[in-house]
Amino acid sequence: MIRLLAAAVALMALVSACSVLPTSVNDDSETLKPGPAAQKPTRTKVLVTVVDGDTHKRVTGARVVIGKRSDYANARGLAAVRIKHRTALEVRISKPGYATRTVRMPFRQRREVTVRLYRDSLQWTMFGANAQRTGSHTGISIKPPFKVVWSRGLGSLIEFPAVVYEGVAYIGNYEGTIYAVSMRDGKVVWRYDPPGGKMASSPAVSAASVVVHGMDGIVRVLDRRNGRLRWSYRIASPIESSPVIANGIDYFGAWNGRIYALDLKRRKLRWSQSLGTKITSSASLAGKTLYIGNYAGRLIALSTASGKVRFTRSVNGRIYGTPAVAGGRVFVPSSTGGSLTAFTTSGRYLWRVSTGAYVYSTPAVWAGRVFFGSYNGRFYSVAASSGRVLWSIGAGGPVSGAAVVVAGVAYAGSTDGSITGVDAKSGRVVLRFPHGEYVPVSGNGKRLLLHGYSRIWAVEER
Repeated sequence: MIRLLAAAVALMALVSACSVLPTSVNDDSETLKPGPAAQKPTRTKVLVTVVDGDTHKRVTGARVVIGKRSDYANARGLAAVRIKHRTALEVRISKPGYATRTVRMPFRQRREVTVRLYRDSLQWTMFGANAQRTGSHTGISIKPPFKVVWSRGLGSLIEFPAVVYEGVAYIGNYEGTIYAVSMRDGKVVWRYDPPGGKMASSPAVSAASVVVHGMDGIVRVLDRRNGRLRWSYRIASPIESSPVIANGIDYFGAWNGRIYALDLKRRKLRWSQSLGTKITSSASLAGKTLYIGNYAGRLIALSTASGKVRFTRSVNGRIYGTPAVAGGRVFVPSSTGGSLTAFTTSGRYLWRVSTGAYVYSTPAVWAGRVFFGSYNGRFYSVAASSGRVLWSIGAGGPVSGAAVVVAGVAYAGSTDGSITGVDAKSGRVVLRFPHGEYVPVSGNGKRLLLHGYSRIWAVEER
């Protein structure tokens, strides 16, 4: 029995020993060895400086997003974001009050970049400065005395002023050529020459497009970056009415006496409405109502949704210029009637100021005052509530173009070739610029553009 137990113990020891023998050299299996510890991908910190594109001041508090990572610009306008790879990446910058921008930045070449952000309140996107066509830009604070920074000839008559957006001025001459001009140095960014088209209106900026109305009866939508034609729409009647764009709809009148609502997103007409006689006036927009004048001397108010006429009121002569809407009132110039007439926005007659000469001039409205020029060579300021003349000054010759107010200075251009700037409250002349013709001024938060016969001048405060 003892022998049997000893044999069993020996057998168990042998089995145990075999289980820990090394693998045979002839075994094809791999011996597993522990690998190196997994490493997290390294990230590179890139620096983005955010600058106001118009004033060139640093923008604090802007959110900078690259991929899934973000940072906010500090007191120096600087944001630091860590990225995985040094390559070209999209950077999205946003801040309330500014237009959001998405730009592609070459981080492979450099890790520090600057992005310009543009404040909505410093842009001039349409004729009359806003949809109400008040001709008053309340966000810009530039006033005389000026110094000229650059000037640029545009080849032909400039009847309507430039619009300015994100550092570029867009302007057309009478021959129909559209120029995109850098506000920084006056260089031409691009130009577009329509086949056989003439132009007697301002363009308008809408999102990534520039909308242009031609005297050949064609609405052209250009790519804002390069001036290429995106698409066009023909109405077969000359258009002298500048675009007013709201919610993607372009509203305008034409010589055939019709007003149109063109859907820029769907590229088709929403509606059109006959108003009887020739229209050169641009439409003004307040709330859900359009106001426009025609050659029969009528102010017409229409629904933006359907084009249905809400009311019609007569003035004492043909309406060439554009009504301005402010403070619950509509101010209507009359060319052959030689006057400015005021109504409530519901159509009730208020007052009329007669000048004894053509009033082609689209009025400007600012701080309870209305400003307009006459072919009698005078520039007027009247009380918006009563029409009482507060002051009038000589403008150097007939005034045909729209009045403009910027930073408390009212401007008028004379067809004798000058621009006059007047302290809007006192009537004191603060500028006599020896070039001018029609509409005198547009601009942005850094510079104003003074418009001559066929040339523009960029000016800054001295």
